[in-house]
Amino acid sequence: MEDYTTREPWRIFRIMAEFVEGFEELSGLGPAVSIFGSSHAKPEEEYYRKAVNVGRLLVESRFAVITGGGPGIMEAANKGAKEAGGVSVGLNIILPEVQEANRYLTKVLNFRYFFVRKMMFAKNSVGFIVFPGGYGTLDEMFEAATLIQTRKMGPFPVICFGTEHWQVLSNLMSHLVAAGTVGEDELGFLQITDSPREAVELVVSALPEPVRAALKPLTGE
Repeated sequence: MEDYTTREPWRIFRIMAEFVEGFEELSGLGPAVSIFGSSHAKPEEEYYRKAVNVGRLLVESRFAVITGGGPGIMEAANKGAKEAGGVSVGLNIILPEVQEANRYLTKVLNFRYFFVRKMMFAKNSVGFIVFPGGYGTLDEMFEAATLIQTRKMGPFPVICFGTEHWQVLSNLMSHLVAAGTVGEDELGFLQITDSPREAVELVVSALPEPVRAALKPLTGE
């Protein structure tokens, strides 16, 4: 019988395969924005409705939309993107409790490993919009913030959607600055809004001019 020490090194090939597929399938995607948020949000809820609007507005500005591919906020953003005729990508994670990819995707990739999946968010996004969520949402947000803060990517904007919800985080970050563990100049990612239009405009305004030139200004409501 094959023991653990013989079997375990082969895992690297499964990991490599996920990286290769992700790099290959998402090449040529163009400017894209990742949207993170709770999988539990319902269509009748305000944040779900606003995530639909954010997805639509991003497509109208010629962004592709990337989410985790599941239900809730992810589904809402993908819905807005697909109904606007845009590219709607889902990076679905394989879990013991099955997370099925939502029905508003034009492209879906399935991942076994969270760290590979997070790499695909980081590599293919020029901005991040974060709706209220749980552990996974916070993990994804601070992964992006850490990579930006350490200049491993970007600088790209990270926009927190929902003033009331994120006020506690704003207070925490102010406390960390006062404690000397975070620099005040490292808080640029913490932009908060309640407006789908402003969220998209904040992303666009933070991008380099060559990227903005390839985008389309928002018009109308």
